[in-house]
Amino acid sequence: MPEAYEQAGVSVEAGYEVVHRIKSDVERTKRPGVVSGIGGFGGLFALNELNYREPVLVSGTDGVGTKLMVAKAAHRHRTIGVDCVAMCVNDIIAQGAQPLFFLDYVACGKNDPALLEQVVAGVADGCIQAQSALIGGETAEMPGMYAPDEYDLAGFAVGVVEKAAIVDGSTVQEGDTLIGLESTGVHSNGFSLVRRALFDQAGYTVDTPLSDLAEFDATDASKRHASVTGVDGKDGGPALKDVLLTPTKIYVKALQPLLAEGIVKGMAHITGGGFIENIPRMLPHGLSAHITCDAWTIPPIFNLIERAGAVDHAQMYNVFNMGIGMVLAVAPESTERALALLVNQHEAAHVIGSVVSQPSSGPRVVLA
Repeated sequence: MPEAYEQAGVSVEAGYEVVHRIKSDVERTKRPGVVSGIGGFGGLFALNELNYREPVLVSGTDGVGTKLMVAKAAHRHRTIGVDCVAMCVNDIIAQGAQPLFFLDYVACGKNDPALLEQVVAGVADGCIQAQSALIGGETAEMPGMYAPDEYDLAGFAVGVVEKAAIVDGSTVQEGDTLIGLESTGVHSNGFSLVRRALFDQAGYTVDTPLSDLAEFDATDASKRHASVTGVDGKDGGPALKDVLLTPTKIYVKALQPLLAEGIVKGMAHITGGGFIENIPRMLPHGLSAHITCDAWTIPPIFNLIERAGAVDHAQMYNVFNMGIGMVLAVAPESTERALALLVNQHEAAHVIGSVVSQPSSGPRVVLA
């Protein structure tokens, strides 16, 4: 055993144990194209097995942000891995690409193999949902940089799309329909504001029962969250942590039939910056999005954050997804077909607006 390194606070043996623990989780994510298992210096993927004519690789990287602090407070780490995958693969699918493989990076103050096994198991869960292989990663133990009980998580995903099928918004035009796909809640953005509003200002904790919060119907909340993250509020019902730690929705499977038919002209993954920053990224110059805000039901968690943090209602759309995690632009004549395909995938979707001509110096997103 390298005793000098151990005395510096880094456990090589714990690192070996993590690799041993996660092998079965990595194995269950295998898909066509995977060449190697974990343990090499790089993950290998054979693109030629996929029979693309003009393949274009699409990459994305992201983390989970301060949602990790909520997971730490709740002693619940598996769903964080799903979040990490979702934040990367949803960006990739927004360009029309099928995710191929994923790599994770965990930095920690002290290597806790049991905890990291939970995290990577969640990463594998997310990869399976995204039909993506987990082909490698890194665990960095950095005492002095992180406290012994702290860790950070980030990921990197690569997908592929035929060059002619790239979704870049270039064909979006005035009159096109905007379809919103429902989110599963806050997802993984805005948690610095979430924590300030709910914990610092309102004085709630992760264990505050939803039955104590006027915004939530306790019976409905139990149905929504019990099967996702467990229920263990003070009265046996769901707690605030069950809502906040609901994993980010992965839209890969739901969008594949629409992409196969070529009816999606533009997509916006609603992450940091909410509606205001993300929807314009799929709109050509001179166009705006007109959003009808009562076209869907805003999940109660956002109403709670707005009230507890005294946040201006319009500003909520500049930070959070407000219940819509992905926005699609489709031609008017393709709207019914797109909705039907989404229903077939058991995806909750709504027509939430349309593309309009942007007034001179006017906003790119109009909330009505």
